[in-house]
Amino acid sequence: MRKSTRLFELIQILRAARQPVTAEDLADRLGVSARTVYRDIAALQAMRTPIDGEAGIGYVMRRGYDLPPLNFDQEEVEALRVGLALLARTGDSALVEAAGRIGKKIDALQDPVDWLRVASPGAPLDDPGKGCVSKSLLRTAIREERRIEITYRDETGAETCRILRPVALLYYHDCTVLAAWCELRAGFRCFRTDRMWSCTLCEDGFAGQGPALRRLWEDSDTSFVPLVSSL
Repeated sequence: MRKSTRLFELIQILRAARQPVTAEDLADRLGVSARTVYRDIAALQAMRTPIDGEAGIGYVMRRGYDLPPLNFDQEEVEALRVGLALLARTGDSALVEAAGRIGKKIDALQDPVDWLRVASPGAPLDDPGKGCVSKSLLRTAIREERRIEITYRDETGAETCRILRPVALLYYHDCTVLAAWCELRAGFRCFRTDRMWSCTLCEDGFAGQGPALRRLWEDSDTSFVPLVSSL
């Protein structure tokens, strides 16, 4: 998490808290060390953010402090709300949780609405027990240009192990598909995430090759794919 994002999250946590929050609790929620929290608190206090407290006791935000309003017009805010609600259809649990956090931030600055609703059916949520690997892990592999090893079962139940160089994640209305260079087939293939029964990040990656691979994939026959994998 970038420092700017972490500082924003710290402010949000303290604004919502009704009692002092310890550095250890803040560290757990932010995924950092308590020492990092101490430094971040000091940085915010140096910027005149009204945070009171000290190490070992906890921190609170003085009443009356608020963040600047979101610089969006009404149509833009409603577009954000619908877009965030639609994320539930992706089955990507990490994105769904992130959408919930964003929604709370919007609600803190805008009047909540209950008349914009999106039907919930969509791709299945990440569930390793049902052969649905973490989409967050796949996004990490694409972003960091990491090779992955997967166990895959096609529509007939045939199982193969693949080493992939993932290039794109495609969200359909009822499933999510990973596009990747498959080392077993020496070509681009697409794989439904709900048919992946395991996924491991490999130690070695393909640093710097991602953009070129994506361009090659976009020019290939697999850039527009049906909802089953190409073996």
